[in-house]
Amino acid sequence: MSSLSEQVILITGASTGIGAALAKTLSRRFMGIRLALAARSVEKLEAVADLCRKAGAEVLIVPTDLEKIEQIEALAAKVIAHFGRMDALVNNAGYGQMGPVELIPTEAIQRQFQVNIIAPLALIRAIVPQMRNQGGGRIINISSLGGRLAFPFGGLYSSSKFALEGVSDALRMELEPFNIKVSVIEPGPVSTNFFVAAAQAVEKSIAAPEKSPYRAAFVKLKSLEKQTSNQAWTSERVAEVIIKALSVGNPRPRYIAATGGKILLFLMTKVLPPKFVDKFWQRFYGIDLVAKEWQSGAAIRK
Repeated sequence: MSSLSEQVILITGASTGIGAALAKTLSRRFMGIRLALAARSVEKLEAVADLCRKAGAEVLIVPTDLEKIEQIEALAAKVIAHFGRMDALVNNAGYGQMGPVELIPTEAIQRQFQVNIIAPLALIRAIVPQMRNQGGGRIINISSLGGRLAFPFGGLYSSSKFALEGVSDALRMELEPFNIKVSVIEPGPVSTNFFVAAAQAVEKSIAAPEKSPYRAAFVKLKSLEKQTSNQAWTSERVAEVIIKALSVGNPRPRYIAATGGKILLFLMTKVLPPKFVDKFWQRFYGIDLVAKEWQSGAAIRK
């Protein structure tokens, strides 16, 4: 592994979760590292930055709303102007808009793609010229197992991550001549209250979910955090995988950060028939309960 000491690394979504854990771990491990931390909350960024500075890192915080392209472009410009270079970009910011595709409003669909794919692309386009001119760099895009597997209620989230993975593959090939290396990190469940936040997002974006035909699955969604807790990784554990991708001389295109993730992907994409896979995810996300409830009410609807 090469040392990341004194390198300049930009991390988006750095105020909480994986981004914050990555910033703090890098600060403790690599003396003289220089970090640019971006997120919306100034207060939370300052809290993370304070811990990083105490560990010896030089830190620039740049409050940024990733739904606004002009702020994304300004973020890249501020970091390069401040440090004079950009050694690595970790596109960590993202969120999951859960719910049945037919019920998610257009505004929520646009936000899902803006944050998970358009924003990372805009930031990459802004920093690549600097990386090329300085002789190379690293781009780490945080995807998900959901970027390889689609599941009920996760159609928009998965499609945004599928897109991020496709762009990453293309960039890996396009940027190789300039010594800019691109990798994708694919976490599984992480101890960041993903499903709790997802259920809250559903309630905010979808009108009266408890009265929809998918009511039973909405109820199941609220309990998935407990179901996945035994398999969930901590943010710090995922951060270790990111650091490996940042440090090795020849990073892999993809790093799976999930217990049993390799086996799961192999079974779901190479071995098991699609019908079986569909039934598994339908049961996991409560679509089987939707079917039973809908069928039991058929006579009443008539």
